[in-house]
Amino acid sequence: MSSARLRLAVVLGSTREGRLCPTVANWFAGQGRQHGGFDLDLVDPYGLDIPVAPSPEPPAQVVEIGQRLAAADAFVIVTPEYNHSFSAPLKSLIDWHYVQWRAKPVGFVSYGGLAGGLRAVEQLRLVFAELHAATVRDTVSFHNAAQLFDEAGDPRDPEGCNTAAKTMLDQLHWWGRALRQARLERPYQG
Repeated sequence: MSSARLRLAVVLGSTREGRLCPTVANWFAGQGRQHGGFDLDLVDPYGLDIPVAPSPEPPAQVVEIGQRLAAADAFVIVTPEYNHSFSAPLKSLIDWHYVQWRAKPVGFVSYGGLAGGLRAVEQLRLVFAELHAATVRDTVSFHNAAQLFDEAGDPRDPEGCNTAAKTMLDQLHWWGRALRQARLERPYQG
């Protein structure tokens, strides 16, 4: 596995009607494609009935998402901020899949009001530390996000967010390659 390309799962963290999450995720996916170091998989839990509590017999859609997450070398979580935190459907998706995150890097794209989703990201860092994932330092954050995208779903002022996305993607690529090689040489036991 000497290929420099990594499989990047971009996980949408909102399932609400009228959500901005697909707009933000699609913009980010475009940045990931431009980067050139990733094959992307958009994981959208919208419309899925993911139970809150894991059980011995997971539903078929949970198994299918788990296979997609297991195949990923790195992750980006696209999350809004709800009540100073992240969404319950995102937490359920994370909790159903424990080992799929292990020894893999995670980046964050957040959006929201004045705080830009950053409080959700800080809480997600704690969750992913417990799952033995490595979160990258730099994030992409959209403050007052509803006004920042045009009708086509493009940022009205792309320079700053495009630069932030490239920085984070570069970090994910470095960590993703290093951790993929480490997992091949010696599987992570956690």
